[in-house]
Amino acid sequence: MEFAEWEPVYEAVLADFGYSRAGDEAARDLLADLLDGEPLDAATLSLGGTVAVVAPGPSLAAERERGRARSADAVVAASTAADRLADAGVAVDVQVTDLDGDPARATRRTREGTPVAVHAHGDNRNALRATVPDCRADRLLPTTQAAPAGVVRNVGGFTDGDRAAFLADARGADRLRFVGWDVDADVAPEKRRKLRWAVRLLRWLERRRGDRFPLLDGRRDDLEPVPTG
Repeated sequence: MEFAEWEPVYEAVLADFGYSRAGDEAARDLLADLLDGEPLDAATLSLGGTVAVVAPGPSLAAERERGRARSADAVVAASTAADRLADAGVAVDVQVTDLDGDPARATRRTREGTPVAVHAHGDNRNALRATVPDCRADRLLPTTQAAPAGVVRNVGGFTDGDRAAFLADARGADRLRFVGWDVDADVAPEKRRKLRWAVRLLRWLERRRGDRFPLLDGRRDDLEPVPTG
């Protein structure tokens, strides 16, 4: 994802939620400063075949849903979905997180050799300070939604879930399988707005791939296109 292509989307997100671009940039720079060593290079990740993109929705409790993740060629798990899968004995190949969950488990995951894409934004600087120094740097992929700088990359995506899908796409996924995505769940208004953005961004990704995600069936006509340059 070239930032010039992502930037109009990013600016729309900032405007919609009232977020600070300067705050995101400060968090991005802090993440880089906190790294103790050379971080993971996204180019070294290989995620071919069918990749399960797993969200921590209520449906993930069902064995059928966990089985859909287990049978994929690779699993990219958003936030606490990684913990729930691990607890059920399902291997996770990459976790994508802004550390809003159990940061200690993300730290342990890096130390056990599993890549973790840690995302910096204006509201999680304290979590970055508390977590990143204890991570194994070469298993940590630093990401931002602002302009990439130095070792911090922008892979696209806004929430942990849709960012996981963009990362899987960028690293060679032939097929994306969406597991644990309960986009109609009864959640707080801000969370609902974030889910709406996630679905809009998945529609954009679907079109970029020339693909068709079953998750979006029955929703496409109601989705406002994301802004493009």
